[in-house]
Amino acid sequence: MKTILIGAIALLFSMNSQAQIKNVKSEVKTTVTTIKDSKGEKQLVKTQEVKETQNIELKDAESNALNKEIKQTPVQVTAITAVTANGVTNIVDVDRSAYYNYNGQKYQVSLAETGYNMYLPNKEKAAVLRKTSNNNYIYSTKSKTSFGYFNADGNLVLESYDPATDKITSEIFEMIKE
Repeated sequence: MKTILIGAIALLFSMNSQAQIKNVKSEVKTTVTTIKDSKGEKQLVKTQEVKETQNIELKDAESNALNKEIKQTPVQVTAITAVTANGVTNIVDVDRSAYYNYNGQKYQVSLAETGYNMYLPNKEKAAVLRKTSNNNYIYSTKSKTSFGYFNADGNLVLESYDPATDKITSEIFEMIKE
């Protein structure tokens, strides 16, 4: 009975000491911005965590050589940004804040407490974008509500239902690359 107990304990400890199969690098960058205006002083805290993960694979895994070379494998990069404003924390996988062009008009999309706000060049708020549970957005203005998403090129695509034609219309806000 004593040897079975010792054997079981040895087995449990040996499972914990297996070789590492991933290289992981994590970097956290915190930026604090203080904004003073007529309403008082506000602090925006932006914390960005970038995590790089790479699987470790051997070139000749089946050989009997003692020292083996590591094969290059792709690196998976995950970036998570948390923005805290007015005590509310908003977690963003990818920050889509940028300038966009639609019908010759330039719009600025900037991160807000609960999603994004869209502004005209004169700093007037044109619309709000609120994230849904399936990583899409609801685009809302005073006169219109649409469904939106960001395509692979980073452009904002809005899809709206037109009851007169019974069709879905698409509008593309092209990202301005500077």
